[in-house]
Amino acid sequence: PMGSERMEMRKRQMSTTQENPGAAQAQHSAGNRGSNACCFCWCCCCSCSCLTVRNQDEERTRTSHELQAESIPNCEESPAPTLEEVNAWAQSFDKLMLTPAGRNAFREFLRTEFSEENMLFWMACEELKQESNKSVIEEKARLIYEDYISILSPKEVSLDSRVREVINRNMLEPSQHTFDDAQLQIYTLMHRDSYPRFMNSAIYKDLLRSLSEKSIEA
Repeated sequence: PMGSERMEMRKRQMSTTQENPGAAQAQHSAGNRGSNACCFCWCCCCSCSCLTVRNQDEERTRTSHELQAESIPNCEESPAPTLEEVNAWAQSFDKLMLTPAGRNAFREFLRTEFSEENMLFWMACEELKQESNKSVIEEKARLIYEDYISILSPKEVSLDSRVREVINRNMLEPSQHTFDDAQLQIYTLMHRDSYPRFMNSAIYKDLLRSLSEKSIEA
């Protein structure tokens, strides 16, 4: 009967294993080495698909990191502000935000209030508007979302639910204007909340006094 033959074969296999445990272990080890040989075999790297996949992953990671670094810019390069420019900042928030020197000074103040992410987000949105390459737009939009919109990010900006819904819809097909509503809301928040305190801050007053003294000396 078939059942008897199977039982007899199992007994012979078990007997062989017990008599030669070292051979069975060696065979098992060889099998494991065979399954992982691709990852350790450097002499045949030309035909090793693992290396190809690894290189592609590293390239994608490198590109992502480069874009992420661009999305969090350092202070903008700008000439030192003049006394006339600094006085103009007090006239309106728009005039402050129009100049790199004004944005840098305001950003320095926001850092003291732990709200620098508002300026970083606004600047990232401005940079996104300058892009024309579709793949770059999509990648930068994703990074902006992860850095400033996601509730998991430590740099999340404060947005209402309506604006968040708009962003989520826009992210289905990102464009240069995906975050326009959010950017306007953060601009308004900085204008109403942070700008008045900036005008009364030591950062602004010290800069104004320093430029005034230099003007008098000149």
